[in-house]
Amino acid sequence: MSLSKLSYYRKEIGLILAPLVAAIIYITPMDLSRDAHIVFAIMGFCLVFWLTEVIPLSMTALLGVTVAVILGVVNIKQAFLSLGHPVILLFIGSFLIAQAMTKHGLDRRFALNLLSKDFFIKSPIRLIAGFSLIAFLLSMWVSNTATTAMLLPLVLGIINMFKTKKIKNLNGFAVFALLSVAYAASIGGATTLIGTPTNLIGAGFLKEAGYDVDFLKWFLLTAPITILSYLAMLIYIKFHIRNFSFEPEKIKQLIYSEKKTLPRVSLGEKNTIFVFFLAAFLWILPGLANLLGNQELYKFLKAHIPEAVVALIAGFLLFLLPARKGEGTLTARDLRELDWDTILLFGGGIALGKLIIKTGLAAYIGKHVAAVVSPEMTVLFIFILIISMIFLTEISSNTATVITFAPILIGILKEMNIDLFYPIFGIIIAASYAFMLPIATPPNAIIYGSRVIPINKMVKVGFFMNIIGSVIITIFILMYMK
Repeated sequence: MSLSKLSYYRKEIGLILAPLVAAIIYITPMDLSRDAHIVFAIMGFCLVFWLTEVIPLSMTALLGVTVAVILGVVNIKQAFLSLGHPVILLFIGSFLIAQAMTKHGLDRRFALNLLSKDFFIKSPIRLIAGFSLIAFLLSMWVSNTATTAMLLPLVLGIINMFKTKKIKNLNGFAVFALLSVAYAASIGGATTLIGTPTNLIGAGFLKEAGYDVDFLKWFLLTAPITILSYLAMLIYIKFHIRNFSFEPEKIKQLIYSEKKTLPRVSLGEKNTIFVFFLAAFLWILPGLANLLGNQELYKFLKAHIPEAVVALIAGFLLFLLPARKGEGTLTARDLRELDWDTILLFGGGIALGKLIIKTGLAAYIGKHVAAVVSPEMTVLFIFILIISMIFLTEISSNTATVITFAPILIGILKEMNIDLFYPIFGIIIAASYAFMLPIATPPNAIIYGSRVIPINKMVKVGFFMNIIGSVIITIFILMYMK
């Protein structure tokens, strides 16, 4: 059967395979308690449903928890406590800020203002650096999907202009210009706590395990990894487009003509800028207090103005601050358009993760893995974890993958007596580093949809980025552990 036919029948395959996998796991003799064995079977079922996307990812997570309640593994109150988790509120608030940026055109204004700088239009690599830098910076705050979708027409506009001039070696430039935007959006999203759902999901698991990571700490740990990954991408691209050249003046004219279409800065944009900087300041403030050694202020801020509360305050302000007569910067329609699937997926995923740990399933798997991995193999083990996460997310949802494997890996690391914070942190970052296939991430799918990039080219460049990304992440995780 061809891959296209497998993709077409994936739901039917999932409906048959999921209960079969669950049944095989449950009837296989294991030294597990009844509850842990049931949870293991439920996770097998959910994993197949996530891979084949039989129903929305969030519904699969909630289905798994519901089955656990029906089978008496957990009571209803404990099962769905995670739907009120503070990270859920952080999701909602950060999504509202991103929604306001996109709605009022703040992301496009930022992009065109940065691209119009002379530095970025003097050579092909600088032009690619301009587009990719915008994607890298914006995706720290706005979804990488929205960032890529916003930049795609700008990149295609320049490529089409080059086509009319019949410039040599254009195909290579076009491919790398588009890939740079998708890759930079994925890398940039990993940089901040709110940049991508997997960061927030991973931070939730770390918090459950007793590790509280604030906004500034996340950024300081992640920025060196993502900046180096971004620079490695640019160096690779520069080598491959060295035979391409253009007239900078023509690019300047095109960008300035786009810039002229921008309206005057609206009240909605001003409100969004104010709320964004207020939220960013309050998110960073506890980390600054901690860095400066003021533990009293740090504890006060973490107790009274945690990240989730800041996100909610930002959301409230966006609905309260008027953008035009009788209408706030955001409205009820914008609230309905939030990514509720991801929000519910987190709630259900954390609930499943708690069941894996509470029933002893994580400890069971951890004990068996620890028995075959010696302390001398720690470096190799961490590298395998990171590269496996990257390649696994090429074919499955990165959020679902983190939800499935983070609690299991926590159990393994505990059994191996390894401080789990940095290895888990590493696999969370790795979950954003799938670059090979169109199905791996929404940015990949968007730029592949332009029909400019051959699949073999995406696989080749993406494979290099996967390998270099896994090496960079592993090196920094090992440095942090020491």
